[in-house]
Amino acid sequence: MSGTDAELEVAEEDLLRANLYGLLGTLLAKPPEQPLLDSVKTLHGDDSELGQAIRALAAAAAATSPEALKDEYFNLFIGIGQGELVPYGSYYLTGFLHEKPLARLRGDMSRLGIARAEGVKEPEDHIAALCEMMSGLITGAFGDGPAALDEQQTFFEQHIGCWAPRFFEDLEAAKSAAFYMPVGTIGRLFMAIETEAFDMAA
Repeated sequence: MSGTDAELEVAEEDLLRANLYGLLGTLLAKPPEQPLLDSVKTLHGDDSELGQAIRALAAAAAATSPEALKDEYFNLFIGIGQGELVPYGSYYLTGFLHEKPLARLRGDMSRLGIARAEGVKEPEDHIAALCEMMSGLITGAFGDGPAALDEQQTFFEQHIGCWAPRFFEDLEAAKSAAFYMPVGTIGRLFMAIETEAFDMAA
């Protein structure tokens, strides 16, 4: 798809992809408040492995509270000194924060017209930010219409697919994860689906 066409529409399957990226980004950006939990409780899944994970997430949302999630989120991603997981691409790829993967991401963000959100202190290679960026590329939220599939694939492979599958596996298995365990499962399965779909489209 070309970003210069005036009447671009996003296919239903792409909207579903964008929505799933958006959900992951929202849940991983900060501990969910009650309105978001109420929305997640209403999610339905089919009998596929991903659908079952979505149902598990809905059940987890019904069984927790914003107060409990503040503690869980802190233990998982912040901690005293460091959380159980470090949700940044540079860390997973190099063992350190603020390394070359972040610089490459910032270069691509500039090229694609993606601006850092005001008031956000975390580096841009946080998993939540990357999921939000991918959602925006699919829907055309950055102003020039939906990104072409090859552009989406390039961004995914260079900034998400090269490390996020391991992150979601780690989240799924994390000792501190209760609500976030099905988030990890959804992320792991979705990353595999995206990788396979891009491979088939190549």
